[in-house]
Amino acid sequence: MTDKTKQTKLFEEFPPVSTKEWEDKILADLKGADYEKKLVWRTIEGFSVQPYYRAENLENLKHLKYLPGEFPYVRGNKAKINTWYVRQNIDATDTAEANKKALEVLMRGVDSLGFDLTCKEKFSNSEFETLLNDIHLESIELNIIGATAAHPFVDFLKAKIQSEKIDKNKVKGSVGFDPMAHLSLNGNFCKAQDEVFETAKELIEKAKDLPDFRVIGVNGEMFNNAGVTIVQELAFALAMGNQYLNLLTEKGLDIDTVAQNIKFNFGVSSNYFMEIAKFRTARMLWAKIAEAYKPNNLEVVKMNIHAATSKFNQTIYDPYVNMLRGTTESMSATIAGVDSLTVTPFNKPFEESTMFSDRIARNTQIILKEESYFDKIVDPAGGSYYIENLTNSIAEHAWKLFREIEEKGGYVEAFKSGFIQEQVNESANKRNLNLATRRDILLGTNQYPNALEKADDKITADVVTSKSSRRDDAIAEPIKPYRGAEQMELLRLKTDKANETPKVFLLTIGDLTMRKARAGFASGFFACAGFEVIDNPGFNSVDEGVKTAMEQNANIVVVCSSDDEYTEVVPTVLEKLEGKAITVVAGYPKSIDDLKSKGIKHFIHMKSNLIETLQGFQKELGIG
Repeated sequence: MTDKTKQTKLFEEFPPVSTKEWEDKILADLKGADYEKKLVWRTIEGFSVQPYYRAENLENLKHLKYLPGEFPYVRGNKAKINTWYVRQNIDATDTAEANKKALEVLMRGVDSLGFDLTCKEKFSNSEFETLLNDIHLESIELNIIGATAAHPFVDFLKAKIQSEKIDKNKVKGSVGFDPMAHLSLNGNFCKAQDEVFETAKELIEKAKDLPDFRVIGVNGEMFNNAGVTIVQELAFALAMGNQYLNLLTEKGLDIDTVAQNIKFNFGVSSNYFMEIAKFRTARMLWAKIAEAYKPNNLEVVKMNIHAATSKFNQTIYDPYVNMLRGTTESMSATIAGVDSLTVTPFNKPFEESTMFSDRIARNTQIILKEESYFDKIVDPAGGSYYIENLTNSIAEHAWKLFREIEEKGGYVEAFKSGFIQEQVNESANKRNLNLATRRDILLGTNQYPNALEKADDKITADVVTSKSSRRDDAIAEPIKPYRGAEQMELLRLKTDKANETPKVFLLTIGDLTMRKARAGFASGFFACAGFEVIDNPGFNSVDEGVKTAMEQNANIVVVCSSDDEYTEVVPTVLEKLEGKAITVVAGYPKSIDDLKSKGIKHFIHMKSNLIETLQGFQKELGIG
């Protein structure tokens, strides 16, 4: 490259454009429409996102001065490389089978194992030996899932390290001892409150000479899968983490040891840019919280993050779309610099993972590493006007909620008082409404469903519905992780199990553009419930349309035309059907009150509650 080329400023011919000029142009294009309503996104997290951001929007953001690897680690714990552990969780109820599977997946790109022992109550060293047979502990990250396994496994691991002369500094991983997660999911601790935190202290003391093996878990993922907002997931997890710091230091442990032993687990939703900002924010806020305890080694304030792609937005119908969701969620997590990641298999909602679904989950991450080089660049989102502003907004709102929890006495007291549950339920209800009104889209479920798909015999209401794990001695109502698609899937399942599938006949007539648009809308609307939709190119008269509908044995006739034509067409259709089918109008015409006065009861439109409306049709047709 010549010196002359280096000095060339390629955009000199384009004059700078001020924010005022942009705004003037936007206002002109809006032609009087409300700027805030049209262009500003009011997030479920409680803050607004502007339609665009410019360099001037970064001027007051204090966190921008930090580099990757620098406190407070907003840009990542690592300075030069963005690598992460590719983790696969394995059911370890049968230790021999779990070991066999682990050895197989370790040869296929996995370098982190999560052995799930939650279903076992008693453990022996021989079982642990079987589980870890031929696994080289210095080469992988090893994680044990299940609180009851924590103490016996740490004892076994320490003995194994000593007897086999394993370098303890190279043993990486965790055991997920998290009594606050047990309280949250079951409504009570597994033992007396003071006893469980004393157990946590003992566990940390046992593992204190394992510098890279963490024994205390903070489960933010359960909130993610219960329908909370990103701000709430972050604030609740920070409050739980802070309570561990507080209680365990009060019991005599030093802050360096406690902080070094905490591992955070978060979910990742499909809200792509917001999730990138969430993880950046999480590291920054946790570093500030832990710093306040005045550790001797500032390195211990680095947040160790394991992420798992969301179960909340996974669907049973059209399940291969779950692969796409898992891909974008993996991208968010890895761009944001998580330490390890599990991609939830696409078939998790309705069956045990298979060789195929496990392979797809693994390869999602491997492609991001080996073909997309996501592990090469630290914090590629750094400096983005949009993501930096999202990071700041999430930080402000999460910190405010965190402080509110602290004022109530910390996470445990806030949970016992019902404050956490109120927050969770409020957000979950908003999400449910957004899904029912299609403000939020679950592709293949509440929008663009596969009309030809039918649930097989193994899909039952019990499979679709999430269960509560409330204890009989619960001292507070537990939170309930669930999938957002459940209500919609139960609706469709009723249709699939019915003796006869309802037929929806689209009586398209009149204005070509309007009838096509409304027919497309009506087709997708009723297909969400698994109804058979019969579309038509258009009829020249109401008589012709009604006659064809009756010949097709239609249960529902949806009139698709223009608002002006509805005034005459719809009452005529109602009269000629003579109650042999349900008459429905596609749209919300200006003459709706007049049509209602003439006996028209059913209208479907963009603001319709999809679930309530379709449930009403099922009830009227005697389904379920």
